[in-house]
Amino acid sequence: MLTGTKQWCSGARSCTSALVTAHAEDGRRLFLVDLTAPGATPRPGRWATPAMVGSDTADVELDDVPAAALGGPRAYLDRPGFWHGGIGVAAVWAGGAHGVAAPLAEAVAAGADPHRDAAWGQVDVALHAVDAALAVAAAEVDADPADRAGTAALRAHRVRGLAARTGLEVLAVVGRALGAGPAAHDGPRAAHRADLEVYLRQHHGDRDLAALAEPLRAAR
Repeated sequence: MLTGTKQWCSGARSCTSALVTAHAEDGRRLFLVDLTAPGATPRPGRWATPAMVGSDTADVELDDVPAAALGGPRAYLDRPGFWHGGIGVAAVWAGGAHGVAAPLAEAVAAGADPHRDAAWGQVDVALHAVDAALAVAAAEVDADPADRAGTAALRAHRVRGLAARTGLEVLAVVGRALGAGPAAHDGPRAAHRADLEVYLRQHHGDRDLAALAEPLRAAR
């Protein structure tokens, strides 16, 4: 039985079941929870931003809700697939950066302007680099899905760090090159920017970059 508040629950009001991590007596575990059971209550009011509203993210309060344990303590966190999945999130960040860059590409295609051309060059370099890193990471995961080499955490931290930095760079460069127009007058593109700005915060900045130190020390 699970009791407590779980944050960042996407699909909180549309999913019928959820995989939830929770603290048990023997450590952190993964549980399968029936969200239709009495005691499972979404609390959507705390999601204040208009960004990512389509994800239906809310806090969910659990009050003695039946749950089935899946795997042993920390099995979900320690499995190679946890790190492989983190690269999948980085691929979404990169895709979001491509979307944010699209109006700049259209403006550059419409006519030459030295400042916009320079901005597009900077954006193209950044996007090409993260796309290449994702392609290399995908090939490495396919070659060693069970992570026998023990490099999954190092790979994921590197790719996620690069994708997060790329997303922030593209947001800044495109915003500087195009000004307030797209943000003020193009609803879908303004929403796209807002979504990416929030989603990129799944990378915890310097904390995640510092986490690279442990696998780097282990690799030496």
